[in-house]
Amino acid sequence: MDTAYLEYAANGFYLLAVFLAARNSIHTWWLGIIGCLLFAALFYQVKLYAEVLLMLFFVVTNGIGWYQWGRQSGVKQVTNTPLWRLAGYSALAALVTLLYGYILHSMTDAYAPFIDSAILMFSVIAQFLLMNRKLETWWFWLVVNTVAVPLYFSRDLQLTAIVYIGFWFNAWYGLYIWRRLRNVSLTPG
Repeated sequence: MDTAYLEYAANGFYLLAVFLAARNSIHTWWLGIIGCLLFAALFYQVKLYAEVLLMLFFVVTNGIGWYQWGRQSGVKQVTNTPLWRLAGYSALAALVTLLYGYILHSMTDAYAPFIDSAILMFSVIAQFLLMNRKLETWWFWLVVNTVAVPLYFSRDLQLTAIVYIGFWFNAWYGLYIWRRLRNVSLTPG
Protein backbone atom coordinates (compact mmCIF):
# COMPACT_ATOMS: atom_id res chain seq x y z
CA MET A 1 0.00 0.00 0.00
CA ASP A 2 1.23 3.50 -0.83
CA THR A 3 2.70 5.21 2.24
CA ALA A 4 0.51 8.31 1.81
CA TYR A 5 -2.75 6.33 1.69
CA LEU A 6 -1.64 4.20 4.60
CA GLU A 7 -0.77 7.30 6.60
CA TYR A 8 -4.19 8.87 5.91
CA ALA A 9 -6.08 5.71 6.85
CA ALA A 10 -4.05 5.07 10.02
CA ASN A 11 -4.46 8.64 11.18
CA GLY A 12 -8.18 8.69 10.46
CA PHE A 13 -8.94 5.68 12.61
CA TYR A 14 -6.47 6.57 15.33
CA LEU A 15 -7.59 10.19 15.55
CA LEU A 16 -11.16 9.13 16.24
CA ALA A 17 -10.03 6.49 18.75
CA VAL A 18 -7.91 8.96 20.71
CA PHE A 19 -10.69 11.55 20.76
CA LEU A 20 -13.10 8.93 22.11
CA ALA A 21 -10.59 7.93 24.82
CA ALA A 22 -10.70 11.48 26.15
CA ARG A 23 -14.51 11.20 26.17
CA ASN A 24 -14.26 7.94 28.19
CA SER A 25 -16.02 6.01 25.38
CA ILE A 26 -15.69 2.24 24.90
CA HIS A 27 -15.56 2.73 21.11
CA THR A 28 -12.00 3.99 21.51
CA TRP A 29 -10.81 0.39 21.69
CA TRP A 30 -12.03 -1.21 18.43
CA LEU A 31 -11.20 1.89 16.41
CA GLY A 32 -7.77 1.87 18.04
CA ILE A 33 -7.16 -1.72 16.92
CA ILE A 34 -7.75 -0.80 13.28
CA GLY A 35 -5.62 2.35 13.53
CA CYS A 36 -2.78 0.49 15.23
CA LEU A 37 -2.65 -2.23 12.59
CA LEU A 38 -2.44 0.41 9.88
CA PHE A 39 0.22 2.35 11.78
CA ALA A 40 2.27 -0.83 12.30
CA ALA A 41 2.47 -1.27 8.53
CA LEU A 42 3.33 2.41 8.03
CA PHE A 43 6.06 2.52 10.68
CA TYR A 44 7.63 -0.66 9.29
CA GLN A 45 7.93 1.04 5.90
CA VAL A 46 9.77 4.04 7.40
CA LYS A 47 12.04 1.95 9.68
CA LEU A 48 10.62 3.00 13.04
CA TYR A 49 10.79 -0.52 14.42
CA ALA A 50 10.08 0.30 18.06
CA GLU A 51 6.92 2.05 16.83
CA VAL A 52 5.91 -1.16 15.00
CA LEU A 53 6.31 -3.11 18.22
CA LEU A 54 4.36 -0.43 20.08
CA MET A 55 1.46 -0.63 17.61
CA LEU A 56 1.31 -4.43 17.94
CA PHE A 57 1.34 -4.01 21.73
CA PHE A 58 -1.51 -1.51 21.36
CA VAL A 59 -3.54 -4.00 19.32
CA VAL A 60 -3.36 -6.48 22.21
CA THR A 61 -3.99 -3.89 24.92
CA ASN A 62 -6.85 -2.35 22.96
CA GLY A 63 -8.48 -5.77 22.96
CA ILE A 64 -7.95 -6.08 26.72
CA GLY A 65 -9.17 -2.52 27.33
CA TRP A 66 -12.27 -3.16 25.22
CA TYR A 67 -13.01 -6.26 27.30
CA GLN A 68 -12.35 -4.51 30.64
CA TRP A 69 -14.41 -1.43 29.87
CA GLY A 70 -17.22 -3.60 28.44
CA ARG A 71 -17.51 -5.53 31.71
CA GLN A 72 -17.97 -2.41 33.81
CA SER A 73 -21.45 -1.07 34.34
CA GLY A 74 -22.65 2.27 35.60
CA VAL A 75 -20.32 5.22 36.07
CA LYS A 76 -16.82 4.63 34.75
CA GLN A 77 -14.67 5.86 37.63
CA VAL A 78 -11.43 7.72 37.08
CA THR A 79 -8.86 7.39 39.88
CA ASN A 80 -5.31 8.49 40.67
CA THR A 81 -2.10 6.47 40.75
CA PRO A 82 0.15 6.76 43.82
CA LEU A 83 3.22 8.93 43.20
CA TRP A 84 5.63 6.18 44.26
CA ARG A 85 4.13 3.88 41.63
CA LEU A 86 4.43 6.53 38.90
CA ALA A 87 8.08 7.09 39.87
CA GLY A 88 8.74 3.36 39.65
CA TYR A 89 7.03 3.06 36.26
CA SER A 90 9.03 6.02 34.95
CA ALA A 91 12.36 4.68 36.21
CA LEU A 92 11.67 1.27 34.68
CA ALA A 93 10.66 2.88 31.38
CA ALA A 94 13.86 4.95 31.31
CA LEU A 95 16.00 1.87 31.94
CA VAL A 96 14.25 -0.22 29.28
CA THR A 97 14.46 2.74 26.87
CA LEU A 98 18.25 2.73 27.18
CA LEU A 99 18.47 -1.04 26.82
CA TYR A 100 16.10 -1.37 23.87
CA GLY A 101 17.53 1.74 22.21
CA TYR A 102 20.98 0.19 22.41
CA ILE A 103 19.70 -3.07 20.91
CA LEU A 104 18.03 -1.23 18.03
CA HIS A 105 21.12 0.92 17.49
CA SER A 106 23.46 -2.08 17.48
CA MET A 107 21.42 -4.64 15.56
CA THR A 108 19.17 -2.78 13.10
CA ASP A 109 19.07 0.12 10.69
CA ALA A 110 16.50 1.85 12.92
CA TYR A 111 16.18 5.60 12.68
CA ALA A 112 16.54 7.43 16.05
CA PRO A 113 16.51 4.21 18.09
CA PHE A 114 16.67 5.84 21.54
CA ILE A 115 13.94 8.39 20.86
CA ASP A 116 11.85 5.69 19.22
CA SER A 117 12.38 3.45 22.26
CA ALA A 118 11.42 6.24 24.67
CA ILE A 119 8.15 6.74 22.80
CA LEU A 120 7.57 2.99 23.01
CA MET A 121 8.20 2.64 26.74
CA PHE A 122 6.36 5.73 27.94
CA SER A 123 3.43 4.87 25.66
CA VAL A 124 3.26 1.44 27.30
CA ILE A 125 2.89 3.11 30.70
CA ALA A 126 0.30 5.55 29.36
CA GLN A 127 -1.68 2.71 27.80
CA PHE A 128 -1.82 0.68 31.01
CA LEU A 129 -2.91 3.78 32.91
CA LEU A 130 -5.60 4.42 30.28
CA MET A 131 -6.87 0.84 30.48
CA ASN A 132 -7.28 1.27 34.23
CA ARG A 133 -8.80 4.76 33.95
CA LYS A 134 -5.97 6.48 35.81
CA LEU A 135 -5.93 10.26 35.50
CA GLU A 136 -2.15 10.36 35.05
CA THR A 137 -2.43 8.65 31.65
CA TRP A 138 -2.88 12.11 30.13
CA TRP A 139 0.39 13.44 31.56
CA PHE A 140 2.24 10.51 29.98
CA TRP A 141 0.48 11.06 26.65
CA LEU A 142 1.53 14.73 26.76
CA VAL A 143 5.17 13.68 27.11
CA VAL A 144 4.91 11.00 24.42
CA ASN A 145 3.25 13.34 21.92
CA THR A 146 5.78 16.10 22.61
CA VAL A 147 8.62 13.72 21.71
CA ALA A 148 6.82 11.97 18.83
CA VAL A 149 5.96 15.08 16.79
CA PRO A 150 9.54 16.04 15.82
CA LEU A 151 10.41 12.38 15.18
CA TYR A 152 7.53 11.99 12.73
CA PHE A 153 8.40 15.26 10.97
CA SER A 154 11.99 14.00 10.62
CA ARG A 155 10.72 10.86 8.82
CA ASP A 156 8.62 12.92 6.40
CA LEU A 157 5.38 11.84 8.07
CA GLN A 158 3.91 15.35 8.10
CA LEU A 159 0.29 14.27 8.43
CA THR A 160 1.12 11.98 11.34
CA ALA A 161 3.12 14.74 13.04
CA ILE A 162 0.24 17.18 12.63
CA VAL A 163 -2.25 14.63 13.97
CA TYR A 164 0.03 14.04 16.97
CA ILE A 165 -0.03 17.78 17.61
CA GLY A 166 -3.80 17.31 17.74
CA PHE A 167 -3.27 14.38 20.13
CA TRP A 168 -1.22 16.70 22.33
CA PHE A 169 -4.18 19.08 22.58
CA ASN A 170 -6.53 16.12 23.05
CA ALA A 171 -4.40 14.97 26.00
CA TRP A 172 -5.02 18.33 27.65
CA TYR A 173 -8.72 17.91 26.90
CA GLY A 174 -8.67 14.36 28.30
CA LEU A 175 -6.93 15.59 31.43
CA TYR A 176 -9.63 18.24 31.87
CA ILE A 177 -12.53 15.79 31.31
CA TRP A 178 -11.04 13.02 33.45
CA ARG A 179 -10.32 15.45 36.30
CA ARG A 180 -13.99 16.37 36.27
CA LEU A 181 -14.99 12.69 36.21
CA ARG A 182 -12.62 11.93 39.07
CA ASN A 183 -13.94 14.84 41.10
CA VAL A 184 -17.54 13.69 40.55
CA SER A 185 -16.63 10.20 41.79
CA LEU A 186 -14.94 11.73 44.87
CA THR A 187 -17.99 13.82 45.75
CA PRO A 188 -20.09 12.15 48.46
CA GLY A 189 -23.49 11.07 47.13
